[in-house]
This record gives sequence, structure tokens and C-alpha cells, in this order.
Amino acid sequence: MNLAAIFDRHPADSVAVISRGRTTTYGELGALVARLRGGLTAQGLVPGDRVAIVCGNNTYFVASYLALIGAGLIAVPLNPISPPVELVSELTAVSARGVIVGPTARAMFEALDRELIPSVEVVVGCGFLPDGGLGFDDLAQAEPLPIVERDDDDVAVLIFTSGTAGSPKAAKLTHGNLRANIAQVLSVPENAQSSDDVTFAVLPMFHIFGLNVVLGVSFATGSRLLLVERFDPISAIEAIDKHGVTVLTGPPTMWSALASMPDLPADSFASIRLAVSGAARLGEETARVLQSRFGLTLREGYGLTEASPVVTTSNGTDAPIGSVGIPLPGLEVRLVDDAGDDVLVGDPGEVWVRGPNVFAGYWNDEAATAAVVDADGWLHTGDVGTVDDNGYLYLVDRRKDLIIVSGFNVYPAEVEEVLMTHPAIDACAVVGVPHPYTGEAVKAYVVNAPGLSIEEDEVVAFCAERLARYKCPDKVWFVDEVPVGMGGKVLRRAFR
Repeated sequence: MNLAAIFDRHPADSVAVISRGRTTTYGELGALVARLRGGLTAQGLVPGDRVAIVCGNNTYFVASYLALIGAGLIAVPLNPISPPVELVSELTAVSARGVIVGPTARAMFEALDRELIPSVEVVVGCGFLPDGGLGFDDLAQAEPLPIVERDDDDVAVLIFTSGTAGSPKAAKLTHGNLRANIAQVLSVPENAQSSDDVTFAVLPMFHIFGLNVVLGVSFATGSRLLLVERFDPISAIEAIDKHGVTVLTGPPTMWSALASMPDLPADSFASIRLAVSGAARLGEETARVLQSRFGLTLREGYGLTEASPVVTTSNGTDAPIGSVGIPLPGLEVRLVDDAGDDVLVGDPGEVWVRGPNVFAGYWNDEAATAAVVDADGWLHTGDVGTVDDNGYLYLVDRRKDLIIVSGFNVYPAEVEEVLMTHPAIDACAVVGVPHPYTGEAVKAYVVNAPGLSIEEDEVVAFCAERLARYKCPDKVWFVDEVPVGMGGKVLRRAFR
């Protein structure tokens, strides 16, 4: 069954999306998506082809995503503010045949050397006409095309993630994976949504939480999405009040910003019935402030891209602040020691997950897939947790070396690889350091090459041309040497 089919069954006059001040009903959206399916097919794209969506949270993204998966194509959501070098790398990695470029990404894409992405044959501009391409509105003039039937094992989406180790890879999420996780989330009564709900959609849709929890769950239940392309605390409070937002989901950075706003009335979140923090670990103090100031109970869960993404939820439980709750129905979770045995209550162990939501592997990378999914179907997350006597899960550590900046994964190896391409850098190490707003920040330790010198600002600027902003070092320290182990591997723990 095509995932798109579960989003295509709501009353035509019900509001689906509020974006850039404009309201779109499910009927209007469905008609637009059907024409886009026809337009994409008319361009020669066939089921299984990869098409990137380089777009912010707006109607362009939503319609494009639904049209792509509905046509049997594989959607590849990408960060619209990525630098050209990163975008080229990702498009090349999946051999994308098409790209849908949103307004935010226009300048970046137009600066890109198209000869570097020879696989791309179809370019669609949202609100503009790209060279050698066509406009979104032109694509939407085609004859409507019905939803294409797909099997549960067919890939629907490729989401770039650093995985449980190494540099970014494209995780294969099937129609069955995504649909299963939506059903698992909704099987918890306290997570249920309806057509009466209004969801504040600020989590980026190129992030799996934004894509399948915010968009997927909301559209599966006929809720309306208030699409937000850039978070601003004051504007958010105004929008919550104006639109009667009932479901507020966001990363810890959003909740921290809201909790620290002075002079907010105690009833600022009176319309909210479900508040969820995701994408990164939530500071306990933030949750307590929101509860004491506004009476808002903030729920936290645990997930990862490879699980489509939700694994546990504290909603509907008495889990204390600091716990990520219990596994969703239909999921198996184990805590395992180094010998592969289940740990005792209270002892730390690696979180293993098994269920229909576990991904189908990394695109064109069987070795990386085999390293994280064993022969019995268990996903080895690399995250370490404990469980208490009541069965509540607590995360006590994360995948080795992983840095999480505002909910986005940053692996030191990727940043180090970029740094080492600079001729004035002889060696380097990258670690995460605590940051009051983003949770963590990237810090680089750099050794100058003999006879050469480089300044901190130059290092940061060099990275900004090659990496997304959240991956760039916030601070650079110059050192005489970077310690390495017997095998030559950088000993990052020496800098923590």
C-alpha cells in the first residue's frame, strides 16, 4: 500500500495547511498533488527514481512530498540552507534524477555548477523558473494521475543521517516503515489527533521527526498543519493564540526559548493539549520551568532516523522528568551489554530496537547496514540507556562521539575530513561541548601545518563554505598536537 493513500481520505473542505498566510483545504491539496503526480510522470520520471526536495516548511514542500511518494518516486528531503558542496555530495550519493527547489534554496542552487550533478535531469523551481527547468505552477498544470500502488518494502524516502557511526548516509525508509511508525504513535491514546487539532509545524521537514511525526501523523488524522519556516519566539506565541494551536512539537532549543521569555501570561499555552519535545535530549530544568510557569506538561520520547523515527514515548505514562518513557506498542526494545546479554534493571546497556518501523538499510552501503542491523532484525542504536523498576527508559549516553546541535546530528569525522582539506591544517580533532541554547556546539582543535598559519575566523569560514551551518565549529583552539591511538585513530576523549 502506498503511504500517500492514508493522507488522501479526509473531507475536502477541511483545512490541511496554513502556510505564508494562506489556507489550503484537503480537497485543494489533493487536487494539486494529483496534478503534480501527473506532471512528474510526464517528465519521464518513473517509480524508484530519486527526486530531492530542497525546500523549507511550506506548501511547496508538502505538495511535492505527497506527489513524489504517491507517484512511486523516492523523495529525498534536503536542507534548503546547505552550501552547494554539501548539496552536490548528497545529490550525487543517491543519483537523483530530479530536484524541486524552494524559494529559500534558490540562490544556493543557482550558484551550483550543474555539471557536478549529471544525474539530475529534471529541475523544478518553486516560485521561479530555473535554467533548463520548469516552474512548480507549470508542473501542476498536468492531467491528474492516480496514486501508484507500492509494496510495503518499496522505498518511499531517503533521509540523510550520520547513522550510528561515520559520515552521512542515506537511510532507506519504506512505505511500510513510515506507515507502521505512524500507526504505532497513534496507538497510544494520548497521542491521538483529530480534524479539530492544529499542529505547530516548526521542525524541519527534511528531518525525520518533522517529516513523519509532525506531517505524517497530522495528515493521517486529518489535522491541520501550521507551517513555520523560521522559529521566532514572539511570532510563535502570536501564532499559537491566533490559530488556536493544540499540538506543539519542537526541539529543546524552541522550548528553552519559550521558557525563558519574560512577562509571558500564565495562560499563553492554554490551547495546547499535547506538548512534545523531540530531536534531541531535553534539559530537565526547561521542563520544570514550563510546568511551573504555564502549567504545561512537556512530554519527551526517544527515536532515531533508522526507526522512522519514534521508539519510546512518555505520553500517557507517569514517567518522571528525565525519562523518555516506554516503547511504543508493536516495538521490541532491549538493553544489551557488550556480550550481547540483556542487562539488569538499573544497569546501562545499548538500546536495541526491532519492529516494522526499522529501516531497510543505508542506500548502496551493505557494510554499514550490516554493522547496525543484525541477522535477527535488531537495530543496534549505539545509544546507552537504563531502565528503572517501573520500566521507564532513561538515556545516559549517546552514540560515541556524536554531537547533537539543535537536534541535528554532527559526526566529528565529517567535520575533520573537511578541515583536513585546508593546506594550513596538519591535524585536527572535533568534539562537542555544552551550549546553553543549542544543547551542544562543535569545537575544533587544530594543529597548524609547518611554516603555515591560519586564524580562527578563517577556519570557521572555510567550513561554512562546505558544511551546513550547524556542523561548523563555533570555537577553534590551536594546539601543538592531536593525540592518536595505536591504530592512528584520533583520541577525542583527550579533549573532553
